[in-house]
Amino acid sequence: MRKLYRNIAIVTSVFILALTVMLGVSYYQMQQVSPLETGVMETLKELNETNGDNEVLQQQIRELDLLSRKAYFVKEGQLKMGIYLLLGMAIVLALCLNLYYKETKNLPEKEYDPIDEWMAKSRARNYLGWAAAVVALIGVGLVAVQHVDWKGLMAWEKGMVAADSVEQMAMLEPSADAQLSDANSVADTLRTDSVKGEDTDSAEVDDMPELKIASRAFRGNNSSATSSARGIATSWNLSGKKNILWQSSIPKHGYNSPVITGRNVFITGADAKARELYCYDVWTGELKWTVKADGIAGSPSSMPKVNADTGLAASTVATNGEEVCAIFATGDVICANMEGKRLWAKNIGLPDNHYGYASSLLMYGNTLIIQYQNNSNAKILALSTKNGNQIWSKSAKDKIAWSSPIIATLGGKSALVVMGNPAIAAYNPGNGAELWRVECMSGEVGSSPASAGGVVFGASEYAKCIAIDGATGETLWEASDYLPECSSLAATKDLVFCATSYGMVCAYDAKTGEVKKEHDLTTPFYSSPVVVDGKVYLFSNSGKVYIFSASTFDLITSFETGEKTFATPAFTDGMMIVRTDKSLYCVKKS
Repeated sequence: MRKLYRNIAIVTSVFILALTVMLGVSYYQMQQVSPLETGVMETLKELNETNGDNEVLQQQIRELDLLSRKAYFVKEGQLKMGIYLLLGMAIVLALCLNLYYKETKNLPEKEYDPIDEWMAKSRARNYLGWAAAVVALIGVGLVAVQHVDWKGLMAWEKGMVAADSVEQMAMLEPSADAQLSDANSVADTLRTDSVKGEDTDSAEVDDMPELKIASRAFRGNNSSATSSARGIATSWNLSGKKNILWQSSIPKHGYNSPVITGRNVFITGADAKARELYCYDVWTGELKWTVKADGIAGSPSSMPKVNADTGLAASTVATNGEEVCAIFATGDVICANMEGKRLWAKNIGLPDNHYGYASSLLMYGNTLIIQYQNNSNAKILALSTKNGNQIWSKSAKDKIAWSSPIIATLGGKSALVVMGNPAIAAYNPGNGAELWRVECMSGEVGSSPASAGGVVFGASEYAKCIAIDGATGETLWEASDYLPECSSLAATKDLVFCATSYGMVCAYDAKTGEVKKEHDLTTPFYSSPVVVDGKVYLFSNSGKVYIFSASTFDLITSFETGEKTFATPAFTDGMMIVRTDKSLYCVKKS
């Protein structure tokens, strides 16, 4: 055993020496090119102050600052881990040396000259003491340098000269980039290219208020396809930036629609590598934070097969102003607060869905409603937004569907309305109790219901358009003139608006089901119409905008935006947020 202890001690000593050298070199390199050096940071501040109107430069400065900080703390964490490892090895070395010399005491006694024995033991004690002291000093020293800003002290005593120009700062970037390469993948998820419209107000955005009109789910509050917003522009130009407050890129693809509350705009994106929830500033288009759907128990190791028209992030998020929740085609549900802290996450089962899961989320107070109608285990699920715990669950008798739920006022009370195959049904959102059920749908139901004046309206291709008394569940009328595939209905007390995948749009009489007006627009529609400020806004798949009168359904205007649009816009005070297949942008009158 003495030989084993000796060998372990030798190997540990070699590792201690090598690790000490590596940590020393790493610390020296980090100090030499530290991205947090006072000179660089002061230069960034000066550039930001002197170029306040240059949005592109400010975005680049934010990216460099974020990238630098993440790389610095990653490297600092690695250095600290190395120090703890060094101290652990020192303990192992001391223990092995102790055991090695302890067995020496059990050897057969041998006569020693008292003076020689005292000298030998003194030398051994000295060697061991010095070795332990050196290791301890190295460890303490490395810990100390991690907590003392030596460069800051030197700068305080001698003064540090900041870079005098942008060119000088640029000269520092190559060496810094070499040290920051490991952090690129982290920073990429937080990047966005935001372009500010030339004709918009240049007032300080920090002074801009939180918006009073929210749009907290797919097609607005309660998924109602109506908004109380006013002053929405009826013309804009993406290339010329007319009536465009900002336009931002989106890190990952998705077909879900934007949601607005306060100063926050929420969307999601996903690919084979990651599923993410994004929060943008409604006034600037800046990407404020990203929350990932990762590390979730039960989440599939590989992505499900989905149709290209659905993708992995088709479902729109929902918020109650305190929490925001998102769901992906993997069955992963995540919830975050308004500051971007992930509160909880869970997998509710991999959807058995040949196109891919697409039903959007809905909130009723602090209850998250999920329409989870797949080929197997179909159900309506209610979870707490605070912790993800199940409040109630209702097994669905219906087949697979891609529709999204709504909250409607029926008989003077709030009701959850769900449309699938073969039924439209109303439930008590508090406990899931079924209020009524009308079997009237068939085929692949992708459209969502609408409600106005206590009446529920539903329609689906290869089925029918139907009006149901929300208080009794009695069928009021049926029609089959024009039926939607993906686009959902919108309704007022007088008209029901429908857009088809083959280019026909129409307005049904809400009381009789008679077609009051129709337009052959020869272009498909997946986006849904929304009633706002006395008008109906509708985007075609190609990105062409059609604006109709909500009272007569006469076409007011139409124009091309230049970007394909499948999502439904969200509306707030004087603004409209639009997601395209390329970007996210804000329309606001100049």
